[in-house]
Amino acid sequence: MADLRETGLELDPKYDAAGLITAVATNRTTGEMLMLAHMNAEALRLTVETGDAHFWSRSRNSLWRKGETSGHVLRVHDIRIDCDQDAVWLIVDPAGPACHTGARSCFYRRVEGDRLVRVA
Repeated sequence: MADLRETGLELDPKYDAAGLITAVATNRTTGEMLMLAHMNAEALRLTVETGDAHFWSRSRNSLWRKGETSGHVLRVHDIRIDCDQDAVWLIVDPAGPACHTGARSCFYRRVEGDRLVRVA
């Protein structure tokens, strides 16, 4: 019998033991990977309802809307969920840099051997 979570059309996220699901965000225009974060049920609900990306901060143990202090919001164009509903993909229009360091993307370094090299 098929697993309805994997083949059906009902949203039924599979959260981990901490109540979180992994979320990645990519730039709608360029396809660039912008960030990886986590969502709890409330963050996913707010993202769907408001169209702004919301996440759960594991370090602060709190809900946050991306850009709430910097103004660099991620406006959600599309939300996808993977086959077993344990990862979310946000396709977004970023308003400024996505990374808290000020970089356009959180993935601004490449691994080369045992060191990191900045990428454009």
